[in-house]
Parts: sequence; structure tokens; C-alpha cells
Amino acid sequence: MTPLEVIMAKRAHLERLANQGGADGEQDVVLANEHWIARPKGLALRRLIDVLAGTGVHIKASSFDALAVPPDLDVSDISALCARLSEITFIEIKTANQPRVKAGFDGFFFALTENEIAAADALGARHRVALYNKISGEILLTSVPEIVARAKSSTWQLSVQL
Repeated sequence: MTPLEVIMAKRAHLERLANQGGADGEQDVVLANEHWIARPKGLALRRLIDVLAGTGVHIKASSFDALAVPPDLDVSDISALCARLSEITFIEIKTANQPRVKAGFDGFFFALTENEIAAADALGARHRVALYNKISGEILLTSVPEIVARAKSSTWQLSVQL
């Protein structure tokens, strides 16, 4: 490879790995679904996690990216959350932006965190994973058990923060 080709390949690699790309994909998917909202922030998120914990379901705030909510639900209203919690679906969004990802998401390599897997287990049918192909626009709503059953390979890792 020429030095210019190395630079271009490195730029393409960095763009693909950029965290902002995933966040942009999350926004795209939320906007494409009429009754989805981005994960609440601040006090609204704390209230949601607390109301959920009050039902015996304990998840981390980082274990989902969006919520599918009834059209008239105000997630900042704690009494509305308590009354309609069973109607809320917690959604983790995984974004593919590589040309090698085929229709149906064949070839998509991504990670599921321990917190995401635990949330899927705790929430059952109220947890979904939205796979989003940023290149084709395809969205597949699935679940952690369906992903694991479909996986051609898996690689376990330990992620640490120092």
C-alpha cells in the first residue's frame, strides 16, 4: 500500500469505529419509529429506573438506548410511569455501518454488554434489540435470545476502565 492508501484506510477504520457513528444510528432509528423515544436523561431516567426497581426488575440505565412507549405516555410523570410501565419496551440499538453487512444482517459483528444481557433477561419480552444498517437503512427488531441462537461465532471479552 502507498502511504496515501494507508492514511485513507486508517481514516475509514476510525470513522467506522467512532462512537459518534453509533449515536447517530441510534437517533436515526428512534426518528424512524413513531412511538420510540431516546433514553430519558437526568431525573426522568432516575425515576424510570426506580419505578422499574419497585417492581423487582433491576437494570442499569446504560442497558438500553430507547423506549417504545404508548403515544400518550409522559415518561417524566411518575404516576403515569407506575400505571403504564408494562406497556414500555426497552430497546438496545446496534448500528452497522460496514459495507460487508448483508441484508438480514449477515456478517454483522457487534458486542452485547453484560448489562444489556442482564436487562434482556430481567425484562423478558419487554426488551428488544434493534439492529440498524446505516448504509441500507434496514432495521431488524430482535431479541438477545434470538441473536444468540443465530450467532455464527462469539468472542468473550473483559472490558475495563482504569
